[in-house]
Amino acid sequence: MKPVPPAAAVLTTAFYAFYDLHRPAYHAYAAARLPHEEAQLSVAQTFDLIASNWTWLMTRQRPSAWAWQEHTRAVACRAGRTPSPAEDTALLHDDLRLSIDRIATVTGTDPARVTALLATARRTHQTRQPAGPRSPRPCRTRADGRRARRGPGARP
Repeated sequence: MKPVPPAAAVLTTAFYAFYDLHRPAYHAYAAARLPHEEAQLSVAQTFDLIASNWTWLMTRQRPSAWAWQEHTRAVACRAGRTPSPAEDTALLHDDLRLSIDRIATVTGTDPARVTALLATARRTHQTRQPAGPRSPRPCRTRADGRRARRGPGARP
């Protein structure tokens, strides 16, 4: 027996549910990487692509993962830079304030993978930072603006 394709109304309702669930995060991500108009255009084109492939997309195991990949690819193309998955996850969590579960839903990954990507991003960020804050060098000038003498015979 052949599987019966779902009714058009069910597909339409499912698409709008997907759109309502994902659009705010997609737009926030694009707006963080692109100018306002570019972000709006990128999100609109991404959802047009998703709608065009909706029937096929519903046969995939993780439709959100495919959609997120297409979205990040489009944003990276417009921005001229492809961030790593760890950078994207850190942006979603640290800057856009999405929870780990929300990031997993939007990106189509497991919460454990999101947690691992956040740990990777933090390790990478720490290795790029200096070891600690540098203390300012003490001022070595006198009140009259001349340089203070150092060495033997210098007054405290």
